[in-house]
Amino acid sequence: MILLRNEIEQLEQRYRTTFINSLAGFRQAVLVGTKSGEGNSNLAIFNSLIHLGAHPPLFGLINRPDSVQRDTLQNILVHKEYTLNFVKTIDYKKAHQTSARYDKNVSEFDKVGFTAEFKDNCVAPFVKEAVVQIAMKFEEKIPIAINGTILIVGSIQQVTVNDKLVGEDGFVDLSAADVLISQGLDAYFSSNAIGRLPYAKAKA
Repeated sequence: MILLRNEIEQLEQRYRTTFINSLAGFRQAVLVGTKSGEGNSNLAIFNSLIHLGAHPPLFGLINRPDSVQRDTLQNILVHKEYTLNFVKTIDYKKAHQTSARYDKNVSEFDKVGFTAEFKDNCVAPFVKEAVVQIAMKFEEKIPIAINGTILIVGSIQQVTVNDKLVGEDGFVDLSAADVLISQGLDAYFSSNAIGRLPYAKAKA
């Protein structure tokens, strides 16, 4: 199959969305925990986590256009805090269900069966069942003009992860914890490590 730009644009809308989204490949499935201004817990799955830098430690999330109600984005802007949670593959159905359009006053934690966990240094809820829990502070909202999406930039405030998953060099072995990964909008996978290589240097 060879598709030119104009042919891609002519594809049926849902087909085109699925095609392009899945074409981006495998990505980290992350559950974003937030709290509304009214104090309601919110949980939503994202597959757009981006590493932006280690000094300072920054992650980005791509949020869909806020032309309709986006609870996660609105909650982040209210409290300036949110959590990132990586869950095991066994929880893929519950994780996917957080993408359903629940009323803003309804907690996805309650509806899908995850447990909200609160810690002293973060107003937003964590997923108690998560293998990795990351407390984030909102730093910047960057509109992407070409399609109306928004890049949410946040700094890492705290990481909770089992010591056994962290190597002597700091490498976090997520595959060893059977962390959930995704492709497109509705496909989920487990990962298997095939190896790590030393820093690449140009050969003489």
